[in-house]
Amino acid sequence: MDGDLRQGGGDWVGGLPEVAASFVVPGPAGVAVRDRLRVSGVDAAVLTEVGVYLGSLAAGDLAEQSRQGPAHDAASWAVRKRELTGKSSARWAGSITKATHDQWALARRGQAAHMAWLRGQIAAVEARLARPLGAKADKRAGLVRGYGSRGEWHAKSRRLQTLKDRLAVVEADWAAGRVRVVRGGKRLANTRHHLAAANLDEHVWRQSWRVERMFLAADGESGKRFGNETIRVTDTGQLSLKLPAPLAHLANAPHGRYLLDATVRFQYRGAEWLDRVTVNRAVAYRIHHDTGRGRWYVTASWQRAAAPVLPLRAALARGVVGVDMNDDHLAAWQLDVPYDLTRGTQHRDAQIRHALTRLLHHTRRCGAAAIAIEDLDFTEGTSREKHGRNKRFRRLISRFPTAKLKARLVSMAAEQDIAVVAVDPAYTSRWGAQHWQQPLTTPTRKISRHDAASIAVGRRALGHPIRLGAPPRPLRHWGRTTPPPPHRSDGAGHRTVQARPDTRRREETRPHLPGPRTGCAPPGSGAKAGDQGAHHRSGHPAEHGAWPQDSLPLSL
Repeated sequence: MDGDLRQGGGDWVGGLPEVAASFVVPGPAGVAVRDRLRVSGVDAAVLTEVGVYLGSLAAGDLAEQSRQGPAHDAASWAVRKRELTGKSSARWAGSITKATHDQWALARRGQAAHMAWLRGQIAAVEARLARPLGAKADKRAGLVRGYGSRGEWHAKSRRLQTLKDRLAVVEADWAAGRVRVVRGGKRLANTRHHLAAANLDEHVWRQSWRVERMFLAADGESGKRFGNETIRVTDTGQLSLKLPAPLAHLANAPHGRYLLDATVRFQYRGAEWLDRVTVNRAVAYRIHHDTGRGRWYVTASWQRAAAPVLPLRAALARGVVGVDMNDDHLAAWQLDVPYDLTRGTQHRDAQIRHALTRLLHHTRRCGAAAIAIEDLDFTEGTSREKHGRNKRFRRLISRFPTAKLKARLVSMAAEQDIAVVAVDPAYTSRWGAQHWQQPLTTPTRKISRHDAASIAVGRRALGHPIRLGAPPRPLRHWGRTTPPPPHRSDGAGHRTVQARPDTRRREETRPHLPGPRTGCAPPGSGAKAGDQGAHHRSGHPAEHGAWPQDSLPLSL
């Protein structure tokens, strides 16, 4: 991505941002694997009936907790669980109430984030409305730019009142503890009113709506058989589930259980899953139906012991591979992995997995043990107040999966003992292109701006300045001059002086100025100005004065 998108990387001190320190990203704390269930027609009918029934109980429990608001406690939780136990079973009641609590907490966090976003938008609009029309921004003075016209100013003043009304509604919901959750998904619910645009009929939509509202998930419990008594998967792959009390007549196994004909075999992390179930450690399962493909899947998940985070110096001991993340490819100096994120979710996930796999293999071939990425966050960059009417640009950064890409990379890198280092993204593209694109370009290879940015990311992770030959930061003694060489030849190069932190443009190269390097005399002046001997002869007259040469005597 462009360096202009990353200019929020720190506080401004002396005209340049203060770059935040790099850090090692912690590894994943959980694992999830999935396998397809090749169920028969009878098994599919039983799973659908059980899922729809438990889904109705989950919807009612979520509504009850939402009515209680922040006043709910352990006692009210126990009351809700006892009521659900009589309608299903003790284990299903525990799973439903736990899922309800997690859903309510997630909605509350979403409310808090939405309130913070609305307040930020209101503050941004108010700040721009207070500025004169056409006023330019001043970062050092903390002033934003004004609106371009009177019409835009009037439209933004109306938007300000709309944002304040929305904030008042969200704050009222927050104070009452009321959450707004659509079980089945808000997007699918809105699709009901636009079936023709979605190329769906009412029957297909209702089938998808029923499937999305089903509840077939159960948390594991250590010490129980195979780590889960509600949805049990044995070490041989047999899948069975505890039926609710009203559906006990569907049981085909003892103790009110239903045993499916399909077997489970996890191809990925199968050995790790088998190690857990054989010693009765907790494993959570979720069964879901993909209506688009007409397939059933089971997902197993469990927690991992948090791996100790390596110190930054130890993670970078064997080198690092710097990566510049972009909307359509990953640039890593000698590696350029394209991907397409314009299609569906499954295609995007496959493209990201393939790109990250190639990146990890490249890191192993290089002998490095760390990957440096930018700590990108485009939450504020998608607002209209920052990028105006450039909808295409805002959509580009909105669809860029920064958080998912980083999470997927951390999870995949942990399996190969590769550390992930996050660096401040401020000006990596701009300074990388300025200091590395031209020096590394050869007649056989043209270096792109993104390749140069990956080098800047890697150097920042290692603690080096982006500019080659610049002094490392922080410096102990500012203004220290390089000592003179022991001889008077030019082999040691020019003496350099380290720039102070408040010096502007200290990361840039020295501008080329014509004339003497000392600056004592401007170009085109001095005793030898206009003297052709100074330009075409090695032994030209001295600067202090001309010494005329006598003509040779004719007697010689």
